[in-house]
Amino acid sequence: MKKKDIFFVGLMLFSMFFGAGNLIFPPFLGMGAGTSFWPAIIGFIITAVGLPLVVLTAIALINDSANALGNRVHPWFGTIFTVAIYLSIGPFFGIPRNANVAFEMGFKSFVGNVPSHHSALLLGFTAVFFFIAYLFSLNPSKMVSYSGRFITPTLLLSIGVLCVIGFLNLDKPIKAPDVNYHTAALFKGLLDGYSTMDALGSLAFGIVIITTIQQKGVNDQKQLTKFTIKAGLVAGAALTLVYIAIGYLGAKMSAYGTFDNGTAVLSNAATILFGNGGKMLLGAIFTLACFTACVGITISCGVFFSKIFPKLSYRLVVTIIMLASFFIANLGLNQIIAFSVPILDMAYPLTIVLVTLSFLHRFFGGSQKVYAGAMLLTGIVSLFDGLKMFGLDWAFLDSITEKLPLASVGFDWIVPAVIGGLAGFILEKFGKPSTPKEIKMEKIS
Repeated sequence: MKKKDIFFVGLMLFSMFFGAGNLIFPPFLGMGAGTSFWPAIIGFIITAVGLPLVVLTAIALINDSANALGNRVHPWFGTIFTVAIYLSIGPFFGIPRNANVAFEMGFKSFVGNVPSHHSALLLGFTAVFFFIAYLFSLNPSKMVSYSGRFITPTLLLSIGVLCVIGFLNLDKPIKAPDVNYHTAALFKGLLDGYSTMDALGSLAFGIVIITTIQQKGVNDQKQLTKFTIKAGLVAGAALTLVYIAIGYLGAKMSAYGTFDNGTAVLSNAATILFGNGGKMLLGAIFTLACFTACVGITISCGVFFSKIFPKLSYRLVVTIIMLASFFIANLGLNQIIAFSVPILDMAYPLTIVLVTLSFLHRFFGGSQKVYAGAMLLTGIVSLFDGLKMFGLDWAFLDSITEKLPLASVGFDWIVPAVIGGLAGFILEKFGKPSTPKEIKMEKIS
């Protein structure tokens, strides 16, 4: 592959990652972190950029979908976990959230806020939005041309204009951090990075990037892995620059008032800098970002589900995804976010542990018991954390989890994961050897 091809594949991957959450969370982090911006944004980049690249590398190394990673725990787990990931980043949460943000920040900036007709406008907008996204998704091979060569450069240029003008004209001193970032800005940034959903996205996008590179004539495993990682680094560099830019814009906006969310931060910044025209610029940025993310996610889901369910054609899967996303999008943004955040809190620890074990795979002989032990205890803790966010609370369990190391900074699952993995390793060494079926599964994975 030529360097130019790698660059455009990397931009395509960037466009698949960069959606609603990627625009909303960094400026809100910047506003809250204030003078503690740098440790906070470093934490954010670790989980919002570094972790997705690690996941992408793991997928490239096995040259397969996320299902192959999950099979190392158990074939049933591999299927259920991967399907849950695709549904979460796809029609259940990711795609509807992007469509809603495109409506709120894009369409409304051109027509104005009309509360009495909000539902009807959302219905009409999402119908058109998903129809166009559907047409783009039917031709995944054209994704590099559409996104990498045209849409993404336009998006990056628009963001660059907004941020550069903001850095030059927003000259009030940055405020001190609020209570959330006052003492542990780095750890708060790490947790904020979860919200982009990009580590989960990497599990889905990996196979699409591998397929795209294969279509360029690359079939050698080592070359395929190398080019996938290089494309990931291009996407990661672009994401890092954008996060720092819009995050720092949010930090500078901390002196201009208190805002409820990242969209309000960017909207007010655009209005201060460009007047009414700023809302249109910001609307274009959000619409482009959300649209390309929706198309990328839809393609990933279409490839995955048509592969594990061969009787379903790619076109049929894409049609079902678009229809489901359309109906869920019309429930409203607040309802979608309220359900998605607890799910992310449960899914991310499992993803991190699974990918970490994949890199340590050869050190423990790929033992299924190690995978199962680590994932079991991680799953118990993360499930309880997610249920608490849904409002289900048990004082007895609270008293246990609150005593776990790192619980105060949101990483109470790490020690249980280590204990579970070590328990599995001991059982493998001193217990009953792995069965031929387990060994066979490892070879396939």
